[in-house]
Amino acid sequence: MNLTLKIWRQANAQAAGVFHNYPLSDVSPDMSFLEMLDVLNETLTKKGEEPVAFDHDCREGICGMCSLYINGRAHGPMHGITTCQLHMRHFREGNTIVIEPWRARPFPVIKDLIVDRSGFDKIMQVGGFVSVNTGGTPDANAIPIPKEISDTAMDAAACIGCGACVAKCKNASAMLFVSAKVSQLALLPQGKPERERRVMAMVETMDGLGFGNCTNEGECEAECPKEISISHIARMNREYMRAMVVG
Repeated sequence: MNLTLKIWRQANAQAAGVFHNYPLSDVSPDMSFLEMLDVLNETLTKKGEEPVAFDHDCREGICGMCSLYINGRAHGPMHGITTCQLHMRHFREGNTIVIEPWRARPFPVIKDLIVDRSGFDKIMQVGGFVSVNTGGTPDANAIPIPKEISDTAMDAAACIGCGACVAKCKNASAMLFVSAKVSQLALLPQGKPERERRVMAMVETMDGLGFGNCTNEGECEAECPKEISISHIARMNREYMRAMVVG
């Protein structure tokens, strides 16, 4: 396939960004989207030009690093997949593909298509864990958990923290991400002793970092590559109200 890539180029967070057009020929339909960008960068390097900076790691849809906005959609046109799982067969000969970084104030651009998502790390650091005393690991089957609850907790734990929910939300809300982490632990017995402190700390950190509020329009759920349900946001709100009363 012959394509035109319209890519956002930005030297750093302070620099002004601009779109550049790059024609690319002989693209195999079997390439992944990131493999296609690899080919582009090889072409640019051979010409002595600066390659396009983009984030990636596992390329298996697990790590959440491949955060690209493609033709106006987080992770591209397909539902329930990350950018690294997107293949070029979903585009057509002669297409112009617009590629941008996440657009959210809490995710400042580092360079080109790479954004700083350390805000998510800060939220996790204040409460996205279960504290345990040093000692032997308890048997996983020591505490019976109903299957419905364990399934819901596992569904929440599937969140990979890619930031698509923030990028798609008009308010740059991180509530789907935070609620998935809060919900995952609030449902399990191991997470209940710290439930009030956890939700208060994570929500306050989220707000302090400049993430917006949820308006229940559902863009986050629609674009989430792991299809995390916005029902977790409702659970997080209940957990927060409970913590306000108990605390």
